[in-house]
Amino acid sequence: MKLYYGVLAVVCITLGLLIAYNKTEADENMKLESSAFKHNEKIPTEYTQEGENVSPQLSWNGQPNKTHSFVIFAEDPDAPSAKNPAPKAYVHWVAFNIPANVHKLDKGAAIHALGGKEGKNSSGSTGYVGPKPPLNSGPHRYFFHVFALDKMLDLHAGVTKDEVQNAMKHHILAQGELIGIYEIK
Repeated sequence: MKLYYGVLAVVCITLGLLIAYNKTEADENMKLESSAFKHNEKIPTEYTQEGENVSPQLSWNGQPNKTHSFVIFAEDPDAPSAKNPAPKAYVHWVAFNIPANVHKLDKGAAIHALGGKEGKNSSGSTGYVGPKPPLNSGPHRYFFHVFALDKMLDLHAGVTKDEVQNAMKHHILAQGELIGIYEIK
C-alpha cells in the first residue's frame, strides 16, 4: 500500500510540474492595438502594396515583468501560393529582439533603430511587406502577433519565421493578437 501511495505521489507531482510548465508558455494575454485599424476591421490601403507599403503603427501592453524582448509576426493564413494551392500562411513580417522597454512601433518603424532585428518575409526580402491578396480572392485576414519572451534570441537578421519560432519555444511569457482584413476587388 505504501508503494501505491508513493507512486501516486510521484505521478501527481509530475503532472503538477507539467501543468505549471505548460502554463508558462503564453498563459498570459497581452493587448495588441493599432491606430490604423481596429480588430477585425479593414486595413487602410496605405499599409498595403497598393499604397505606401509601410508597417502600421502598433502598440501593446500587459507583458509580464520578466519580459526581455518582443517578437512580432504578421501573416495571411488565407493566401494560397503557386507551390501550395492549399492555403498556407504568407509571412508579411518577422521582427524580433525588440527590447522590453519598447511598447509601440510607429508607422513604418525602423526595427533596427530600436535595437531589434527583422527576418525574411515570404517574398524573400527582409522587413515588412504589405498585403496584396490576389484580385477577387475575397477578404483575407492579416494576423499581427506580439510575443513577450524571457530572453533575447541568438539569431541574426534575415532569418525565417520558422527559425524565430524554433528559437522562442519555451520562452514565451505572453502574447497578443490583432487581425486586420484586406481585399482587392
